[in-house]
Amino acid sequence: MALNIKPLADRVLIEPAAAETKTASGIIIPDNAKEKPQKGTVVAAGPGTKDEPITVKVGDTVLYGKYAGTELKLEGSDYLIMRESDILAII
Repeated sequence: MALNIKPLADRVLIEPAAAETKTASGIIIPDNAKEKPQKGTVVAAGPGTKDEPITVKVGDTVLYGKYAGTELKLEGSDYLIMRESDILAII
């Protein structure tokens, strides 16, 4: 996917994973009860700062905080842009 956006410094652009529609036991979750996903895929990453280079790369699946980042809508898709320090783990 080619996006015309390049995050600056230690910022990362993430495409959130789709929200769960069913529980493990098969119960369907209605739209108003779905939780915001906390997992996504890195779409673009900045170069990092001179003191700390960026550690994630495009294509990594990451976990991030529930309220981390700023929501963006680009070319009809939803994305989050956040600092690399808001990422909790690489899966």
